[in-house]
Amino acid sequence: MEYGFAFFPGQGAQAPGMGKDLFENSAAARLVFEEASDGAGLDVAKLCFESDKETLSRTENSQIAIFTHSMAALAALREAGVTFRAAAGFSLGEYTALAAAGVVSLADGVKIVSMRGRLMQQAADATDGGMAAILGLDDALIEEACAKVTSGVVRPVNYNCPGQLVIAGEKAALAEAVENCKAAGARRAVPLAVSGAFHTPLMARAAAELKAFVSDFTFSAPQMDIYSNLDGKMLEASGLPAHLEQHMVSPVLWTALVANGMAAGLTTACEVGPGKTLTGFAGKISKELICKPVSDMAGVQSAAE
Repeated sequence: MEYGFAFFPGQGAQAPGMGKDLFENSAAARLVFEEASDGAGLDVAKLCFESDKETLSRTENSQIAIFTHSMAALAALREAGVTFRAAAGFSLGEYTALAAAGVVSLADGVKIVSMRGRLMQQAADATDGGMAAILGLDDALIEEACAKVTSGVVRPVNYNCPGQLVIAGEKAALAEAVENCKAAGARRAVPLAVSGAFHTPLMARAAAELKAFVSDFTFSAPQMDIYSNLDGKMLEASGLPAHLEQHMVSPVLWTALVANGMAAGLTTACEVGPGKTLTGFAGKISKELICKPVSDMAGVQSAAE
């Protein structure tokens, strides 16, 4: 069975017990967990299976857990004969897409994602930031609401789907932006359970340190197309360290990414890894896009049919 897109989830998809079913029932998935543990220098299976919600929610833990679960689900899918024409990942998921397409090895992907999680956790601890999803308001009005803020840094950061855009920034600025959005007619503003203002200039120092770190790695040509969060277009493998630096401080253009893929004929997808968030976005972006969530063996079997 071939699908158009392999979609890989980002931070927030983590949950206690994640990936355990794959680990217990797929030899290929189990090997991914073992290799990830070796590369990260910690027992990733134990982190995923036994940690409580609070432990998993820490950026330094959630990123390596989600990356590993997603790569394990991909391994199980491939073991079952499922293939993909293209890969795309939401924020952190773009790193999974790079590994899925062979741009980085699994071992190197683990090292890079582990460092990214640590750097972003440090940045979050050093700044009083947060994020909120604005529902039921046009993107342009949300952008305008953020531009009016005078109390600090706040930006539109996750263009998830029509009617849902996440903003992020310093706490006071975020609160001001939320009030501006409500005044403009937003249906709801939902605070996200994250510790930092991700994809904003508040991540600049972490982004620069990540660029320096990844510059020592070797990157290969992609074995399938990768669509990037940064501009919604196909990713060129050259200049990847600079791309990943910019990726950390720039918005996630998910709606545009999916639309561009669909224009190229990618109308089927699997959400590979924990959660069903991207499956939900897919249905709101286009009724013509069919997306199946694959987080366990039941999902693998459904996708392979």
